[in-house]
Amino acid sequence: MRTYGRDNNGNWFTVVVDSTGFDDDIWLTTLAQVLTSNLNESPFYANYGLPARDSIIARTHPDYWISIIQGQFAQYFTSLTIQKTVDNTNNTPTYHVEVIKNNGATASVTIMV
Repeated sequence: MRTYGRDNNGNWFTVVVDSTGFDDDIWLTTLAQVLTSNLNESPFYANYGLPARDSIIARTHPDYWISIIQGQFAQYFTSLTIQKTVDNTNNTPTYHVEVIKNNGATASVTIMV
């Protein structure tokens, strides 16, 4: 199993199962992509994503959809928490994701929308 992510420079990189066989990083990368994708954007995974256009126009976080996404991805981690925040430098919505991976390691990621 693998997925693709982007680094801070916008370059694509491959995310694969780690050397111990855990796929948590794949699911964390996919979660980040879903949080930045628009609902119905993918013809294959139309039920993943956020109604971004409506959220941007209203300048509100789509709490209902975040709870759905959290439910969709909770099965892949020991613990998953998604908290809405606002980036004070440019006043944009962001999401702070904290996970406890299946191997016991923790990860904390801030995703700008």
